Amino acid sequence: MAMPQPARVSGDFTLGEAPNLPASRAFPQGGQPSPPWFTVGDATALPTRHDNSFDAKPVKLSILMAVYNEERTITRVIDEILKARCPCEIELIVVDDGSTDRTPILLSRVDDPRVVVFHHPVNQGKGAAVLNAASLASGTYVLPFDADLEYEPEDIPKVLEPVLKGRCEVVYGARLFGCNTVYQTYLYAVGNRLLTRMANILFNAHLTDLHTCLKLMPLVMLKGLNLREKGFGLDSEITASLLRQGIRPFEVPISYYGRSHAEGKKIKWRDAVACARILLRVRLQARSGSEPASPRQGEDESSRVAIAEPNKAVTG
Repeated sequence: MAMPQPARVSGDFTLGEAPNLPASRAFPQGGQPSPPWFTVGDATALPTRHDNSFDAKPVKLSILMAVYNEERTITRVIDEILKARCPCEIELIVVDDGSTDRTPILLSRVDDPRVVVFHHPVNQGKGAAVLNAASLASGTYVLPFDADLEYEPEDIPKVLEPVLKGRCEVVYGARLFGCNTVYQTYLYAVGNRLLTRMANILFNAHLTDLHTCLKLMPLVMLKGLNLREKGFGLDSEITASLLRQGIRPFEVPISYYGRSHAEGKKIKWRDAVACARILLRVRLQARSGSEPASPRQGEDESSRVAIAEPNKAVTG
């Protein structure tokens, strides 16, 4: 008794409709009759092809590092980043934001062609340092990375993987509560969760970790955002601006070991209040898409934070 042909479902197609499929090694073309249907299950064995426009040219990663008084960790974190097995070309741009300890001396000893060091004569804020690092970037993608070893350089390839596979353009390394993470205080962990929920409600999104440092995106995308925050608020402003434009980051899990204030952590409760204010400001602003916003009252155009050529006091 002849078996009935399987019902054709969405995603099935005949071999006749796909003449470019490679012939089976076990059954060369013409050697055996072809099966009547090529199913979705069969397709999983084929090589993956990506035709996305952002997958058209090779990826070069610019890692942006803002540094302020990190003499305890700066040498080790640079060494570990350079040793990480990244599947693409990288450069590391370090901006010393007016450090008063031995950080500038340690940075002067870095001798690697992949590293660019820039110095602010005085402290300008983490946001200003990250934006100045971005202005020096020559890569196709950028990734901020802290100098305090709370994050693992070995997670950088994990964040890059979805981009290299052509799945997305923006990837966040998400710190999962209770999994490969250490938070020094309950209030810090809960504060991050509450602010992440606030962002999700305001922008109809579903982020896991609003304040992760590891935010991978194209350099041209970062430059297209209307960013004005000079301090820790830049972190919230970047995410809020992306969400407002309808961009939803692809999240991958990473590890995290938070340090205490005694160990040098600089974020305080006032930064959480500032974050909520920034989320509301970006959500309620009248402009659409990536139109440039007009300066705030009493603020001229030149005083806003923007990615521009920095005042190069010392480079190396």
